[in-house]
Amino acid sequence: MPSRTIIVGGVAGGASCAARLRRLDEQAEIVIYERGHYVSFANCGLPYHVGGIIAEEAQLLVATPKLLNDRFRIAVKVRHEVVSIDRAAQTVTVRDLESGREAIDHYDHLVLSPGANAIIPAIPGVDLPGVFIMRTVPDARTVRAWIDSRQATRALVVGGGFIGLEMAENLRHRGLAVTLVEKADQVMPPLDPEMAAPVRARLEERGVVVMLGDAATSIRSEAGALRVGTERGAEVVTDLVVLAIGVRPETTLAKQAGLELGPRGGFKVDAQMHTSDPRILAVGDAVEVVDLATGTPALIPLAGPANRQGRLAADIITGRKGAFRGVQGTAVCGVFDLTVAMTGASEKSLKRAGAAAAGIVFLHPSQHVGYYPGAKPIHLKLLYRKADGRVLGAQAVGEEGVERRIDVIATAMRLGATVEDLADLELCYAPQYGAAKDPVNLAGMVAVNDRNGDAPALPWSAADDPAFTVLDVREPGEWASGHHDRAIHIPLHLVRDRLSEIPRDKPLAVYCAGGQRSYYAVRLLRQDGFDARNLSGGWQSARHRAGAIASGKQARTEASG
Repeated sequence: MPSRTIIVGGVAGGASCAARLRRLDEQAEIVIYERGHYVSFANCGLPYHVGGIIAEEAQLLVATPKLLNDRFRIAVKVRHEVVSIDRAAQTVTVRDLESGREAIDHYDHLVLSPGANAIIPAIPGVDLPGVFIMRTVPDARTVRAWIDSRQATRALVVGGGFIGLEMAENLRHRGLAVTLVEKADQVMPPLDPEMAAPVRARLEERGVVVMLGDAATSIRSEAGALRVGTERGAEVVTDLVVLAIGVRPETTLAKQAGLELGPRGGFKVDAQMHTSDPRILAVGDAVEVVDLATGTPALIPLAGPANRQGRLAADIITGRKGAFRGVQGTAVCGVFDLTVAMTGASEKSLKRAGAAAAGIVFLHPSQHVGYYPGAKPIHLKLLYRKADGRVLGAQAVGEEGVERRIDVIATAMRLGATVEDLADLELCYAPQYGAAKDPVNLAGMVAVNDRNGDAPALPWSAADDPAFTVLDVREPGEWASGHHDRAIHIPLHLVRDRLSEIPRDKPLAVYCAGGQRSYYAVRLLRQDGFDARNLSGGWQSARHRAGAIASGKQARTEASG
């Protein structure tokens, strides 16, 4: 008798599991129950549909029930919700959301892919017309209709993460005045603050009003507009509100069935995606995973891991071997022609996990050689384990070539690479694509120099420490445009001739514009007996740090005021 697998939820994990299962077992009975209107859609594209970049709603539909049935003989029932599980009987109770009728269905294997729900704050007025979330195709349709019917000119986005930033950009693309409110003291909270500073700057350059360290506390309707009160006492008048605060795993079924949850509140699964019941597997946003960089449990709602988990679950059901090795959180976001990408640990996440001090370097290489027209900088931060040089994470911001470099580092991390490996990678080079020393190679080289003591890297906080003497080796024009107020100024080409002017009683914190000339200076000085170290990333990193500090101070001052 053929095995019967019931899959609860479609989209990425569930639909991937079903299609893979059919490819492995032509005789299996496969049923997907999806409580929404669509079984498989591109929820990452929803903000771009609101903005009109993706013009037609149909372009968001990855697979329809008809396609899955015709191509794979998978029975798909949308608007059907699994409301309970009888683990002893291996049955589920399914409610038809259109008729209200319920039925019982039997399974040999059950795959739970319920996804995550948008976090909706418990504040007055949150259920008013004109307040939206962005999780499904109907959500995007409703927002578009609201903007069109009301001829909306103002929007408030609550939350400065991926969806919040994408919504802010797309609402501006439609010509609306946009205000963004974020509880943290930076946008894009997964980034470290100094890497988020240029993102905030780009938002403000493109007309988005950014309010940090604040949160919506009330919403009321008055004279055809919505008035949103905030924690620090401001009021924003707007035509619509988009809540993009984040998501939490949908675990209603798990709790009802007595399945074990993990410390972060998601499904606890083993490496084969089994829950605490061996007949029940779980995949997708509701599953707790292992953070590869820190080894700690994590909730990382990304489409890539969900697809891989769905594929693995099908393998396990059909008796194949395999294991899910964890998630490193590789992600990318576009913000007004700026690309923001990351993989692995951030400095913040390492501190939260109580990890040993990591090596951290900054650099600002161009995405291709400077002599080829159109070279643009990539602001890159690399973290590595000092004990063995293993790469722990990276973050990058820039207009071109960002995602390629983060993808390379993500791949290297998955294979256990060290910073020495990054320095030694052989990558594509032609003038319009990169350089003989690619930004990834350079990141590895800077980290190797830090690790072996050739040019120890300092964070910019060291420049404010009176235990260090600060040395600026830029040219006079650069110095005149801005410099650290404690710095001694000696251009690089004069350092050898003016060694007597440099104090030897303290370690030196040396900087230039981006880190390369200061590296040359550090090598020269260390060979002359100075304890010289490189302020990582140069004056460009100092400016990003200053922006991050200013954002934090503004958020804290306004919150306390």
